[in-house]
Amino acid sequence: MANSTAAPIMLELVDEDGKTIGTAEKLSAHVPPGRLHRAFSVFLFDDSGRLLLQRRALGKYHSPGVWSNTCCGHPYPDEKPFVASARRVSEELGVAPQLMSEAGTVRYNHPDPASGLVEQEYNHLFVGLVREVPEPDPEEVAETAFVTAQELKRRHGEDPFSTWFMTVLDAARPAINELTGGSAGW
Repeated sequence: MANSTAAPIMLELVDEDGKTIGTAEKLSAHVPPGRLHRAFSVFLFDDSGRLLLQRRALGKYHSPGVWSNTCCGHPYPDEKPFVASARRVSEELGVAPQLMSEAGTVRYNHPDPASGLVEQEYNHLFVGLVREVPEPDPEEVAETAFVTAQELKRRHGEDPFSTWFMTVLDAARPAINELTGGSAGW
């Protein structure tokens, strides 16, 4: 008889320098106080310098229904963060990033009051372009929007965003400015 339960999703646990020290099941790594694990965040822009945001699907166990960066997630153990980020952009949004490049790393600890979970992450940042119309997977993404830097400021003041959003955006700003040029205002 076939096993009907899916295998647990495993994450890579890391030390403060980003060195792999083990693995943990995804949900267990997010239970307070959280365990430091490898993650990634992607920021994709259209040719006019607008950022592609996504509103997380309402069915997500963590931070459902909030706006966040283009894509974020966790590499599988031994999966390179760049490969994982391109894979998840395709899975979640149905597009392939163009000219995607590394934009550094950031380490943070963000409790999520709504879910009670904790984002204790060593996060690899990526920036790039998107030249296709997103076709989101409704299990992952409720909606998408392209926004200018000014529109993001307004939206961030009015709509709920992920607890990690400003941390990863601020850390990626130098690479974002290099990609979009100073006139985009990022």
